[in-house]
Amino acid sequence: MGQAAGFDAAPVRDQAGAAILGLGGTRYAEELMGKLRIGLLFGGRSVEHEVSLASARSILAALDPDRYDIVRIAVGLDGRWHLGSEALPLPATLEGVEVTLPAVPSDHTLVSTEHDGVVAVELDVVFPIIHGRGGEDGSLQGLLQLAEVAYVGSGVLGSALQMDKEVSKRLLQAAGLPVTPWLCVRAAQLRTDPEAVASRILKQIGLPLFVKPANQGSSVGISRVGKAAELIPALTHAARFDTKLLAEQGLDAREIEVALLGNDPIEASVPGEIRTRREFYDYEAKYHDNDTELLIPAPLDKEQTAEVRRLAIEATLALEGAGLARVDFLLDRISGRFFVNEVNSLPGFTEGSMYPKLWEASGLSYSALLDRLIELAIARHKIATSLETRYVRARSATQAGSGDDVEAFDAQRRTRN
Repeated sequence: MGQAAGFDAAPVRDQAGAAILGLGGTRYAEELMGKLRIGLLFGGRSVEHEVSLASARSILAALDPDRYDIVRIAVGLDGRWHLGSEALPLPATLEGVEVTLPAVPSDHTLVSTEHDGVVAVELDVVFPIIHGRGGEDGSLQGLLQLAEVAYVGSGVLGSALQMDKEVSKRLLQAAGLPVTPWLCVRAAQLRTDPEAVASRILKQIGLPLFVKPANQGSSVGISRVGKAAELIPALTHAARFDTKLLAEQGLDAREIEVALLGNDPIEASVPGEIRTRREFYDYEAKYHDNDTELLIPAPLDKEQTAEVRRLAIEATLALEGAGLARVDFLLDRISGRFFVNEVNSLPGFTEGSMYPKLWEASGLSYSALLDRLIELAIARHKIATSLETRYVRARSATQAGSGDDVEAFDAQRRTRN
């Protein structure tokens, strides 16, 4: 696909100055040219379980079998890991074997829990496409990090920050980025005195407003409140999904999204716009409403396009994003200002999802995007595992950084690894 309007096609470059991302494809380092074993991890204990399955199906269909061996790892609603699933079937010899990933540095092996701990399979990279709680909140990333296996996406801190909409708003605001006024409410406060909570929200935020769980995705648990009588039911509904709730000022706004890609630096895609006939872009509009329109690129002028891409990069950096993210904005129709709505560390990944479609419009195909994400995961992992875990005192200030120290450092790494 050709260059999209308003998109700066200058490629991202690595530290040596070599182009690693440009329109039309990716560059693999020589050491990554061998066939890699990818653990595609999907499902999970989340209200977004079905969304994860849909993302995984699309990823599985697009990964190049000549470049990757793909291990399908299904996480059931009970939290147990299995090789394969009915949604993404495996050969009968492997179907349904229950496995686990030991949380210790090893040879990155999935171990069977059903056959006396026999090793099931080794992994080079994990592609976690588990949306919502337990998948993009840092808990899964913590396990992968303890196991010292490369994985796609943000780390523990970045994932947790982006998942928590209230903490992320505080950090975005501290970074000087525009966010809509909000108020945080604890579910315990709501149970104790719902009338007092509602009164405080109406006084400080006003109507209309949105109520949402602080830690959810896919618009689950979100309500638009236009009348005071609707507020307590909306809060009660949101409390079904989280113990921390947000009340946010409602705007007459356009919904603009930008896709992010990269570790350091991070690159922004062309922006896109979502238009729905519903009150807002809710779960039904995202996944079931055929009337929802995705306008790519978004009908913005050159200055607006540059501004929203700049804000997207700054928001991702402020929340420790890495690998991929999608930043959602509200464009106030009255003031013309952009407001950061949220940053999503593991956005939907079907071929019809906004994240891959934005990169396709920016010149990067779905399959090339997957290649790039895997490359970024390996590059980030190599840097993380090269860091020292033991302090070695230099013999003197003049000797620090000498050739002898470099040799000693290499020897320590060989011993450790």
